[in-house]
Amino acid sequence: MPDRDETRINERIRVPQVRLVGEDGNQIGVVETQQALRYAQERDLDLVEVAPDARPPVCRVLDYSKYKYEQEQKAKAARRHQKQVNVREIKLRPKIATNDYETKKNHVVRFLKGDDRVKVTIMFRGREQTHPERGERLLMRLAEDVADLGTIEQSPQQDGRNMTMLLAPVKRKPEQEAEPAAADSAAPADGAPPADSAPAAESAPAAERAPAPAEADQASA
Repeated sequence: MPDRDETRINERIRVPQVRLVGEDGNQIGVVETQQALRYAQERDLDLVEVAPDARPPVCRVLDYSKYKYEQEQKAKAARRHQKQVNVREIKLRPKIATNDYETKKNHVVRFLKGDDRVKVTIMFRGREQTHPERGERLLMRLAEDVADLGTIEQSPQQDGRNMTMLLAPVKRKPEQEAEPAAADSAAPADGAPPADSAPAAESAPAAERAPAPAEADQASA
C-alpha cells in the first residue's frame, strides 16, 4: 500500500500566514495565506507547503504534479544506487569429504560472483573442539581456492563450538574485463595469411614473364 501524501497544498494549508517563495525561487515574504493562494492561482500553479515546521510555514508556488513526479524519480534513482549487501552462509565440518568440499566451494564461488559476502562456518562436535587448527586450515584452504574472486574480510575466529570466517567479493576493474576482448579482436583469424604477404606469381620479376628475343623473331617470321 503506497504511503499517503502528507504534503499540504492549496486549501489544505490552514495557517493564517505563510512565508511565500515565488515560482522563480525568489523570496516574496510573509503574507496572508489567502493572498498567497490567490498569487498561485493567478499563475495557474499550486501553493505547496515545503517547510511546515517553520514559523510561519514556508510555501512555494509551483506545479505540484510535476514537482511530485520529479521527487519520485529522484527517490527511485537513489534506491538504485543503494546496493543491497547480502551475507550468505556456508557450513562445513572439519572432516569434510572431498566431494562435499568441492560442492561447498562451488556455492561460495557462486555467491562471490553474485557480489555477496560469504560467512563460512566450521562446526565442531565433541572432541573435535580440541583441534581448532584443523578448522582454521580448512578455512584458509578455502580462501586460497577462491582467492581470485574473494578476499578475507574477517579472519577465522573461534566462537564456542564454531569457527567463522567472512569472505568479501573482489571488485574487478572495468579495464580488466575489457582486456580479453581487445586481445581477441587483435589476433588474426586462423589460417589467414599475414597482411604483408603476396602471391608468389605476382612477386616474380617482369623479365621472367616476358618472351625471349629468339621466340619473338620466330613468331614474326
